[in-house]
Amino acid sequence: MKRKLNWGWLLRMAWRDGKASRSKLVLFMASIVLGIAAVVAIQSFGITLRENIGLQSKSLMGADYIIDTNKPPSDELLKIVDSLQPQASEMSFPSMALFLPQETSKFVQVRGIEGGFPFYGDLVTEPISAADSYREKRQALVDATVMIQLNLKIGDTIKLGSQKLPIGGALKSIPGSSNLFSSIAPPVVVPKDIIEPSGLVQQGSRVDYNYYYKSDNNLDLEAFESRLNPKLRKLDGDIDTHSSTSRRLGRRYENFGKFLNLVGFIALLLGCVGIASSIYIYIKEKLKSVAILKCLGATRKQAFLIYLLQISAMGLIGGVAGTLIGLGMQPLFPIILGDLIPVDIQLVYSFKTVLLGLTLGVTMSLLFALYPLIKTYQVSPLQVIRIQNEERETLKTPLYFVIFGILIFIIAFARWLIGNWKYALIFVVGVIVAFALLVLMANLVMYLVKRFFPKTWSFETRQSLMNLYRPQNQTIILILAIGIGTFLISTLYFTKDMLLAQASIDGQKNSPNMILLDVQSDQMLAVNDKLKGAGLKVLDGIPIVTMRIQSLKGKFVEDIKKDTTATINRWILNHEFRATYRDSLIESESLQKGIWVSRFSGDGIVPISVSDNFAADAQVDVGDHIVFNVQGKLMETEVNSVRLVDWSRLQPNFTVLFPAGVLEKAPQFGVITTKVPNAQESAKIQNELVRDFPNISILDLRQVLSVIEDLLAKISWIINFMAFFSIITGIIVLIGAVRTSKYQRLKESVLLRTIGAKSEQIIKILSLEYILLGAIGTLTGIILSLFGSQLMAWWMFEEPFLPSIFPFLVLFPGITALVWFIGMLNSREVVVSSPLKVLRKEAK
Repeated sequence: MKRKLNWGWLLRMAWRDGKASRSKLVLFMASIVLGIAAVVAIQSFGITLRENIGLQSKSLMGADYIIDTNKPPSDELLKIVDSLQPQASEMSFPSMALFLPQETSKFVQVRGIEGGFPFYGDLVTEPISAADSYREKRQALVDATVMIQLNLKIGDTIKLGSQKLPIGGALKSIPGSSNLFSSIAPPVVVPKDIIEPSGLVQQGSRVDYNYYYKSDNNLDLEAFESRLNPKLRKLDGDIDTHSSTSRRLGRRYENFGKFLNLVGFIALLLGCVGIASSIYIYIKEKLKSVAILKCLGATRKQAFLIYLLQISAMGLIGGVAGTLIGLGMQPLFPIILGDLIPVDIQLVYSFKTVLLGLTLGVTMSLLFALYPLIKTYQVSPLQVIRIQNEERETLKTPLYFVIFGILIFIIAFARWLIGNWKYALIFVVGVIVAFALLVLMANLVMYLVKRFFPKTWSFETRQSLMNLYRPQNQTIILILAIGIGTFLISTLYFTKDMLLAQASIDGQKNSPNMILLDVQSDQMLAVNDKLKGAGLKVLDGIPIVTMRIQSLKGKFVEDIKKDTTATINRWILNHEFRATYRDSLIESESLQKGIWVSRFSGDGIVPISVSDNFAADAQVDVGDHIVFNVQGKLMETEVNSVRLVDWSRLQPNFTVLFPAGVLEKAPQFGVITTKVPNAQESAKIQNELVRDFPNISILDLRQVLSVIEDLLAKISWIINFMAFFSIITGIIVLIGAVRTSKYQRLKESVLLRTIGAKSEQIIKILSLEYILLGAIGTLTGIILSLFGSQLMAWWMFEEPFLPSIFPFLVLFPGITALVWFIGMLNSREVVVSSPLKVLRKEAK
């Protein structure tokens, strides 16, 4: 007759046994707490960010929807715009502004506004009244940061082209301005009707025309957008609704969150290594207790369930603790991310993230503890009276099921985090390879030490080396825990340095650090003379001709747009290209395929060169024909070559390149690049150029580089902060691993002291062992990260890899010292306990 399980008795037994071993179970629980905290914190903040963006999407845009175009609107487009009755309109473009009486210039984003914009959100100014009065009083609102930087006051004068306006107020915020872009081109708001008389809008000027609408609440914006957009796109227009903008922003920050999720997930996996290790040792020590239970009549199933309940409870407690820590961390994200977040954050705590944390705690605990728990099934009651435990053959079928379950869970969870099966598999394979290499390294170390054991070395050294491969050693788990954490941090530092190296312009001798935009054809010689007169060398004088694609490989663009099966990237079909012509390639370009034609003087089909990204997105190759509409004139061209372009260089690069002899007579404007020695000279020449050529925009790449470096520094800090969870988890796993072997060390201490070893000798033995383990694990992690970063440099960045010295000078000695400290701290009882005390403990 089948006995019914007494769950009350099982729970009481699990509780009593757990109380006696709570210190070991707490360490097991701590192994997963930080990993869960990292994932919960990021997931919770992701939900908060999405909800805030959704709630504040109207305030971000300032309207329900916008119709916009980046070229002067045609009569057909204006008919559609006017029929919908816009409540406000705007002309927006980058330009230089001259501030008087300071005689200082600044690259700004001019926003000429007409009407009651914004309809949602606030135009925040100081004084407050300036937001309502600047149009009537014909004043300018200048970015508050610029006011402070240039020591400007209310009433000072700003000159935009030929127009002078008094500064009516400091602009603190306005819907539609990005914090990141504002740090490069701060906004200046003016009445729209001063734009045309200013003379700033000329050939080649990059002007955005925006029309703002406040709609009826009953209007279905998604259906309205899908119905209107095809008509607008035919006329070079576009529509953006607050809901579509919300989704776009959400996706942008969601991708960043997914990357951070992976960092937290690795910390979680590392904690699972700690679970498997600590439970393995814990169950091994409990096998005698299991044998006693079976002698008293407990079944194999009851013994198994007692410890399964313990592990489940600890996993649940770990999940609760990790979830609380993760939710507690959520308020830190708005502080850390700062200007990267486009909305004011109101914290949202979701039940979904709480459930996620609890589920992760229990699921990961059970999955990684199942295999050690299976050993309780194999324990014989006779083991109580046996002097030495015997190792039984492992049950292979349950092992395969457990491994399969772990892999399925990890892949499915990674797929949920990343949102793509392919990338999830690549990630999981990468993690498995990293873990496998670290395990291989640990086994190699043990083999080499055993194979080439230095028998003539000192007693302490020989004993330390023997500890690396002795029975019940923790070499593999310690090297794995140390190595994977070091690997993560080192890779992040190497990657950050690669990104900063790509952005750097100061180290490149001939690279420009100032770009002059919108230089008209009749101004080129005068601007060149002005620069030479200031002692500056003109690096490039680049002519630019605007054009659009009329047909692609014999198919008209409008027909391709209507074809629902077409896979050509939409930007190719809608974009106004700024092309140039010259007779040579530059440093940032290299020929990928085809033949470069430097000059063309015929009247037939014009040979051109396109960038590799253009070729991929337009689905063209060498020999394909493209017809361009060059400001009303159709020009048939043939792709004669494809170029690799280094877009990371802060200099003008082009997707479409014509040979010399073709576009010289086309309407054009120019871009001039130069290099100024310092910030003082940069400010001086900018002021002179703005006074003489007010239509020219000057981009100071020093400022752009500073913004990029600040952004990278923030992102790097966040990534390092999250990766630190892996290091802390590794330390907890390390503490657990050392602690589980502590009683084995006590036995060794008794034996060593019995044969005459002193405390100083035991300290030397332990110190050397932990220094070796720390050094091997840390060095292996750094070497693995070197290889991984090199692969990223080849495949992702296409840049030479110059490794940072930080991991070698700081991480290597720092983590090695930390391993030694934790090892000695946890082993202090080995040194201070007397042999008699240990023997009494063992006899209990």
